[in-house]
Amino acid sequence: MIEVVRQLGEDAAKLAASPLWSLSETEVIGCLHAAHRLEQAAAVLRLRLVHQAASREIPAALGHRSVTGWLRSELLVDPQVAKEWSEHAAAVLRRPAVEQALLDGALDIRQAAVITSAVEAIPSAVAAVDLPADGPGIAAEAEAMLIEMAGRFPAYQLRRLGERILAHVAPEIAERAEEEALRRQEARAHAKRSFNLSMPVDGVVRVSGTLSVEDAAIVGAALHPLCVPRPDDDRSPAQRRADALVDICRLALRTGDLPHDGGEPPQVVVTVPFDPLTRELGAAVMDTGERVSAATARRLACDARIIPIVLGGAGQVLDVGRSRRLATGPLRRALVARDRGCAFPDCDRPARWCDAHHLRSWADGGDTSLGNLVLACRHHHRVLHDPESGWQVRLGEDGLPEFVPPPWTDPAQRPRRNLYHPRT
Repeated sequence: MIEVVRQLGEDAAKLAASPLWSLSETEVIGCLHAAHRLEQAAAVLRLRLVHQAASREIPAALGHRSVTGWLRSELLVDPQVAKEWSEHAAAVLRRPAVEQALLDGALDIRQAAVITSAVEAIPSAVAAVDLPADGPGIAAEAEAMLIEMAGRFPAYQLRRLGERILAHVAPEIAERAEEEALRRQEARAHAKRSFNLSMPVDGVVRVSGTLSVEDAAIVGAALHPLCVPRPDDDRSPAQRRADALVDICRLALRTGDLPHDGGEPPQVVVTVPFDPLTRELGAAVMDTGERVSAATARRLACDARIIPIVLGGAGQVLDVGRSRRLATGPLRRALVARDRGCAFPDCDRPARWCDAHHLRSWADGGDTSLGNLVLACRHHHRVLHDPESGWQVRLGEDGLPEFVPPPWTDPAQRPRRNLYHPRT
């Protein structure tokens, strides 16, 4: 058998390297379906071999604690891939009808795993509501129906159909069984909840986690009003969701209602070197140890507490000044009364989502006064600090902020104002 498999592999490799330019559109589509069928057949063979190795305890004999670990070492595959192969081999091949449908090309591997999971959930659900011992019959009927549905639905839709399969094959018990299944599902989801921030790589921190349906609905409801696209917004939906999450956290920090952390309100601490001779900022260091650019430090400093610290040549602290808030309570209230919200043209973000942006940076000698401040939401605050955006902001003759667009947006560069927020 091994020689046949090797020969098939060599033939497939030669076929993959063949020129495709001469194929017609119909032949391209036909070959794509045939290649997918070939891939699934090879995947079934791989699963059967993994199952055979596990049943013979080959991984343990070779010193591995799990089939997953053995696959990672033997085939040099990623941990998640090895885990999927191990789990699929253990689950899918327990159901002969599903295995045969795989071999016949009626299913792919993910569809088979979904069907197995849905069918194997039925006996416990049936037993939980004290039904007669006809569960296996119901399970077999559900299995056959899901295999038939696999010809029309991909795995992610088949999963939803599997969750409601009892409504098709046993409607008299479906509601009671679904209630019990949902309770167990919710308990599992609560136990699996997680939220992780990875170590930064090339300035990017990967966010990952797991939420229950209920928790995800709450998070989604909070994010949604901040994710509505606007005509001047070139961010992708994913970027808008990311910005919305940060905006919500910034609002929570600003309210002062969060529990204290280390005796002080939760805060982001940024250390910025400042040269009094050149009046220039250097690259800043956050309290996580990560470095950010001077431009980012300027933006953060627009609406923050500043604590001047004098250091000696060896870095020893010689003097610590008193903290001062750049936009004090009364000044902030006056700013909100004037701008009502983000002052950028026609932005609808309310004042509580906005920073106090300095028209002339404090590092450049700008003072902290109403005449040098304007409210800006996080997105437009970034725009104003980005020299490539071309946008400029100033106060008009009436003391209200106006924005001058770049010439590529308006060649005449006519000043614009926010007409969304009402004024009395």
